[in-house]
Amino acid sequence: MIKSMTGYGGAKGTSGKLEISVEIKSVNNRYLDCNIKLPRVFASLEETFKALVHENISRGKVDVYISIDSSNTDDIEIRINQPLVKAYVTALRTIAWDNELSSDIRVADLTRFPDILQAEKREIDTEEFGSAVSGVLKSALADLNDMRKREGEKLCGDMSLRLDEIERLTAQAAELSPKSIEEYRKKLEARMQEILQSANIDEARILTEAAIFADKVSISEETVRLNSHISQLREMLKSNEPVGRKIDFLVQEFNREANTIGAKGNDTEMSKIIVDLKAEIEKIREQAQNIE
Repeated sequence: MIKSMTGYGGAKGTSGKLEISVEIKSVNNRYLDCNIKLPRVFASLEETFKALVHENISRGKVDVYISIDSSNTDDIEIRINQPLVKAYVTALRTIAWDNELSSDIRVADLTRFPDILQAEKREIDTEEFGSAVSGVLKSALADLNDMRKREGEKLCGDMSLRLDEIERLTAQAAELSPKSIEEYRKKLEARMQEILQSANIDEARILTEAAIFADKVSISEETVRLNSHISQLREMLKSNEPVGRKIDFLVQEFNREANTIGAKGNDTEMSKIIVDLKAEIEKIREQAQNIE
């Protein structure tokens, strides 16, 4: 089943105590244009995430938002500079001994000295984090594709109805064409009688002129090709592969055949059929812009 290029997907997960949130929005675009927005510290993983998007989406403008919440983490670690502590203790005891002072050293006293305690932020395992985000991104992509499939079903239903109408109008045009030839023959005969003022009209001449006209205005080839295009498009709508560009091209062929039929048509009824036919083709063209 075809998929729409428009959709939204989201998913959440964790990596340790980091909370990961991924949102994906996609809209129509001629080619695949993927933008990944994530914290700068993880910029090195951007290409990995883009490759994952490319595996799941072939066409459209896709924006991926990856946010990290570290408010629940205890990623700050306090380290004690043990060599410096020992050096300060030795120095304090020396001062006390040399000056006959009490050597009662308290922890609070030591912590006042610079560099005794050092706050460090634990480093995040980039590989582990990247794997966790990839998992959440896959879930968000699956959610996005579910929505795109649902939208695709609606597009398919609408386009199928349009194809039914195009097929009906094509059959109507094919049925009308011989009538216009017969009408032309009658008009030609009446005109010749009027000019020659005689009932003895050269029937062979009329038949020849009518045959030339019939060949000139025949739309059999166009209707056959148009019906073939209708069958092709119906098959495309059943495909699980991206077919948006193929449909774009095929709709151009629909228009070409409709224009040719319109150019050959020479009466009001045929003109009306062509107007309705081109209106339906245009609606399919508009819908095709949404297909991946």
